[in-house]
Amino acid sequence: MTDSTVRPGASRPWGQNQTLQFLLTLPRPVDRVWQAVATPEGLPGWLAAAEVLEPRLGGAVTLRLLAGGRDEDPTVVTGRVTAWDVGRVAEYTVAPYHGRIRFHLEPDGADRTTLRFTNEFEGDAAMRLDSLAGWHQHFEYLHDALDGRAPDWSTWTLDRWRELREEYAAG
Repeated sequence: MTDSTVRPGASRPWGQNQTLQFLLTLPRPVDRVWQAVATPEGLPGWLAAAEVLEPRLGGAVTLRLLAGGRDEDPTVVTGRVTAWDVGRVAEYTVAPYHGRIRFHLEPDGADRTTLRFTNEFEGDAAMRLDSLAGWHQHFEYLHDALDGRAPDWSTWTLDRWRELREEYAAG
């Protein structure tokens, strides 16, 4: 990642409640990043197919994760849009285990965006490490997608995820 960064923020376990935070500086304008994190057309380029996404507070959301090309056993999460401020905040609260996923966008000049990401969920320390690695890897894909390069999900393997998880475990 050349012009941008993926930096995890505080990752605080409170009992079984986990809060993960990432701060990303993206070399793209807010409207471009919004399209990637808050539209059915943008989400598959880096995260998940939005089988349902009603772009409004209280709207339904169903995301089918694409990693691994697991059409025979896809991971599907469903829930609600729990915050929606066009161009600024998209928040989805989904089950069974992803919890609250919040994207807060701020302009940083004309052609840069600061993305403040928060994920709150219930889980143990192992799940926290799994999630840190997973989000980190997806944010690498987001950088690629913003540059016009979508991942080939059929070639996805656990190798990069395992590497990232080990780095987070090492602290």
